[in-house]
Amino acid sequence: AARQGAPHGAVWVAETQSRGRGRQGRSWVSPPGENLLFSVLLRISCAPQRVPPLSLVCGLAVRDAVAKAMGESAGRVLVKWPNDVVIAPPSGGPSFRKVAGILVESAVTGSRVEHLIVGIGVNVHTRELPEGLEAIATSIARETSRPPDRAEVLVDILEGLDRELEPAAHRGLGSVVARLSSHDALSGRMLESDDGSVTGTGCGIDVDGRLLVRRSDGVVVKVASGEMRVRAV
Repeated sequence: AARQGAPHGAVWVAETQSRGRGRQGRSWVSPPGENLLFSVLLRISCAPQRVPPLSLVCGLAVRDAVAKAMGESAGRVLVKWPNDVVIAPPSGGPSFRKVAGILVESAVTGSRVEHLIVGIGVNVHTRELPEGLEAIATSIARETSRPPDRAEVLVDILEGLDRELEPAAHRGLGSVVARLSSHDALSGRMLESDDGSVTGTGCGIDVDGRLLVRRSDGVVVKVASGEMRVRAV
């Protein structure tokens, strides 16, 4: 549709999907009619290097919408660098479960981005999760007694994207970095990269969208890409 001239802001919502995917080719599981599965076309002209941090801006829009749906439990909804939204347990323990994922893809011509496709999956009504996902995934319905309305969550996310994504694409994350820091799931946690090259304590996200990790020697490493996992203490 983007190649055929669909307009900026066009949205496609699916009740089910057969080839849902996330970063690094991971699959996204969703029973029919329970969750939010949608893509947004954004015709934002910006430099290609501006694109990767936009996943964090999308994450904030999703976080805010999920937090609104959860009401009194809003403080438990966090952004996990680089592109997930997670919910911390009520006890405030070290583990958290994924409630949403974001994938931002771009079409580039020369040195300019022609358009972005923002794909978002949010677990809304799912209560039964496949074996193996119980410990790492959740849904809004599993975390609150308030039955969420999928349409309201969708509208809240789209409003957030409309309000904040284009300014961030043109001017960077300066306007949202403070909010990212306050909702940073990895802040203060012991982290390790998948390849073991970076270990330390999460200490924030900078204006370029890089994860800051303080090593045991006090040096702060700026991680621009890859996967970081929370280390068992």
